[in-house]
Amino acid sequence: MARGHQKLQSQAKAQEKAAKMKKQQGHSAADQQKAAAKALVFACAICKSQMPDPKTYKQHFENKHPKNDLPEELKGV
Repeated sequence: MARGHQKLQSQAKAQEKAAKMKKQQGHSAADQQKAAAKALVFACAICKSQMPDPKTYKQHFENKHPKNDLPEELKGV
């Protein structure tokens, strides 16, 4: 059994480790993927790639599909 100074050091180390684990809780890869998927709202009508906002969608459409007509939802952007 650890006594004295060594005991205090191990308790402090365990407390720091517990604080780090508590801080990281909720930041798992699955949570990050869900948040990223939720942010991708617009989907390209042709290639089905997803974009976060209409401006990015319009840029994508103009660069990747220049021969196709611009969709109605992008004409006002």
